[in-house]
Amino acid sequence: MNKNIKLAVAGAVLALSASANAGIIIPAGEWTLDVNGNVNAFASWTKGKGSVTNTTAIGGIAGAAQSHEDQTQSINTGLLPAWLGFTGKTRQNDVDVEFTISMQPGVSDNGLHGDNSNGVAGAGVNAAFLNRQTYVSFGDKSWGSIKLGKDLGIFASDAILNDMTLLGVGAGAGNSGAAVNTTLGGIGSGYIYAAWKGQIAYTTPNLNGLQATIGITNPNQWGDGVKSSLYQDRFGLEGKASYSFAGDVASGKLWVSGASYDVTHSTAGASHTASVADIGLNINAGNLGLTGYYYSGEGVGTTALGNLGYDYLWQKRF
Repeated sequence: MNKNIKLAVAGAVLALSASANAGIIIPAGEWTLDVNGNVNAFASWTKGKGSVTNTTAIGGIAGAAQSHEDQTQSINTGLLPAWLGFTGKTRQNDVDVEFTISMQPGVSDNGLHGDNSNGVAGAGVNAAFLNRQTYVSFGDKSWGSIKLGKDLGIFASDAILNDMTLLGVGAGAGNSGAAVNTTLGGIGSGYIYAAWKGQIAYTTPNLNGLQATIGITNPNQWGDGVKSSLYQDRFGLEGKASYSFAGDVASGKLWVSGASYDVTHSTAGASHTASVADIGLNINAGNLGLTGYYYSGEGVGTTALGNLGYDYLWQKRF
């Protein structure tokens, strides 16, 4: 078996950070297997600003400081998590088939594990290990592709993929004790987190740069601290359309996306539709890149979709 090993090592992004990427391409009969990964770590100092009673600085989103402390430190991954992934690709019977399974271990945890006590399914206060991707897709460039499994959400996916802090740290966790194993980047301060969701999605062929995706997602809801038991009686609906362009002077991408979820409170019984839409533009010319982004929604909250979207009276906040 021939092995084509490609190794790329990135230099330090900051004085106390290091990053490494690796990919191992393995031909295996009619399949091509790819073992890939990323390891990064940052030392972070976080200082909160606000009233004494409300200030609790978080040292990376995976760990919380003592209440009323206005500063803390952590060693953690950046916005991009450390990961180990396995991908297989083949073309059989005129159909392209691909599967991906990936794992994201954290670096900030010292042995404690998530307990789901904060109402976030699958993640506790010290969650250190995630499984963000497990999917299979099949298709052809003539009619598009279908994806089944868990992958990055459709709505707001281009926002996070165009975040300039994706390879760095960006914002810390602020006053949030929500448990995932990365920092926030621009999540919550510029866009809603696309998250990793079970989905069935169809993507059209690429028509001279124009492409669209539509899908149904698992109807999972974020426990928001105010309404900690939120349920849904239908699949989530998400979709996006984009146009990519390239010229002699500049290249870029224009996109729009949206999502709709039905949210029901387990005690109050009230039901609302949480809906959101966005528009974004990324332009690159030489070594300069600019991204503009805007979104608007009702009942979708902030930071994570559904988080703090409703108040104590079950009225939509934002």
